[in-house]
Order: sequence, then C-alpha cells, then structure tokens
Amino acid sequence: MRTTRQLSVTLPHTMADALKERVSSGAYASESEVVRDGLRALFAQEEAVETWLRTEAAAAYDELRADPSQAITGEQMRAELAQRHAKRVEGDA
Repeated sequence: MRTTRQLSVTLPHTMADALKERVSSGAYASESEVVRDGLRALFAQEEAVETWLRTEAAAAYDELRADPSQAITGEQMRAELAQRHAKRVEGDA
C-alpha cells in the first residue's frame, strides 16, 4: 500500500525558482523534499503557537480575569510602545 499521494501545486515564479535552487544547490534531493520540509516547519510553528496559547496566553488571561487592576488601557499600551520605539530609534542613531 502506498504511503504517499501525488499532488499538483501551482507556485509564483519566485517560489518555484527558490525551490529549484535548493535542489540544484544540493541542499535537497528533490522538490518534494523541499515541500515536505517546509510543511514540517509550518506544522511545528503552528504547534508552538498552539502550545503558547494554551499555556502562557491562557495563564495571563486567567491572571488578568482574577485581578483586573493589572490591566492597562489601549492608550497606555500605545504610549508604552511609542516610548520603547523612541528608545530603540535613539539607540540606533
């Protein structure tokens, strides 16, 4: 019994060229390997985000629900981000 399925995929020229370059450079043996590796990376990233949401984000949400005094307004957040951005730009100058 076959464990793979053949698909037809349409890619933009830049992606198709990048895929072929990875094969011609020897980094991958076939275009299918490039696609499989990319999908594995996508699945791992999605799982990492799901894990983060279930653990850290959910815990932070629960903590905020338990003590709403920890919350800040949208305006406070914008001011904090603007201040951090200004410091970063200042440091790059």
